[in-house]
Amino acid sequence: MSKDLIKNLSNAFGVSGYENEVSDIATKYLEEIANIRKDKIGNLYISEKKRNVQNDQPLKILLDAHLDEVGFVVQAIHDNGMIDFLPVGGWDVHNVPAHTVIIKTHTGSKIKGITASIPPHFMTEEQKKAPLSFDKLVIDVGTSSKKETESLGIEIGNPIVPDVEFEALNDHLFLGKAFDCRIGCACLLDTYRNYSENLNNNQIALQAVLSSQEEVGERGSTVAAQQIDADIAIVFEGCPADDTFTPKYKIQSAMGKGPMLRHHDVSMITHPGFQRFAIELAKEYNLPLQRSVRKGGGTNGAAYSMSKNGIPCIVIGIPVRYAHSHYCFTDYRDYQNAKALALKIIEILNPKIFKNL
Repeated sequence: MSKDLIKNLSNAFGVSGYENEVSDIATKYLEEIANIRKDKIGNLYISEKKRNVQNDQPLKILLDAHLDEVGFVVQAIHDNGMIDFLPVGGWDVHNVPAHTVIIKTHTGSKIKGITASIPPHFMTEEQKKAPLSFDKLVIDVGTSSKKETESLGIEIGNPIVPDVEFEALNDHLFLGKAFDCRIGCACLLDTYRNYSENLNNNQIALQAVLSSQEEVGERGSTVAAQQIDADIAIVFEGCPADDTFTPKYKIQSAMGKGPMLRHHDVSMITHPGFQRFAIELAKEYNLPLQRSVRKGGGTNGAAYSMSKNGIPCIVIGIPVRYAHSHYCFTDYRDYQNAKALALKIIEILNPKIFKNL
């Protein structure tokens, strides 16, 4: 079931601001066991239908992952039918040309196109040496006029995602798009369902949010943080794996070596007490774990840690190779260990432990 969930979420169309396909999958997965509502920015809020708590003040634990993926948006249509487009989220322009993409029209039709640049046969020597930029790229949908492109339903503002289908290359190696953060969404949903059906910590109340528009500045979680009443939070992420281009001594999020707990990035300093609690639990229960300090990046944890009274957060990252590109790898074993750590935290946390963090 978990693998099918990951596949369906990865394949779903969900560039920032257009995450409905993703939230529909999540709703279907949990609607029998949870209360679910959506707000106007696209956040999906999940809460327990029934609670078995010892008192009226349980520890309120929040789970978070973001629904959206990096993609593109239609900016303009040329007279010859070619399409100018802009990035949505953090792309390296060198990864963009010569791939297929899907453009979604306002009626829901999906049109396939190719990201293209001037063919080398027609480039001058100066053009060959010039740096690449988005204004030198177009999307070609096989048309030859603006009218023909518009007849497909394509117009300014249409969202675009990479055209990639999920594949399980063996029992644990997955290839697909949008593992940042669909692998985190799957882990949140799986964790929530597993806890609801199999565990009972009667000193906590569990809630979750699948948030929108993280890739364009943590917008959904910023809205959610104003609505949610939580004491402590776990943020699931599809974090960039660093094991292919980093010196061995500095690798901190290798694929297949366990989930990552991030101490520090440009958006958040992780709550030291909660971080230490999670690290010690992983040691106690022999769960593989990696730890990182990043000079860049950011997560939804920033929005929660700066909301209301400052919600203590940790980030459980599942390593993803080549995040923010068309094709990603992730390892199912890291997913399973991330879920195991989250479940153990939820099982053991209580108001007394929280007070002493």
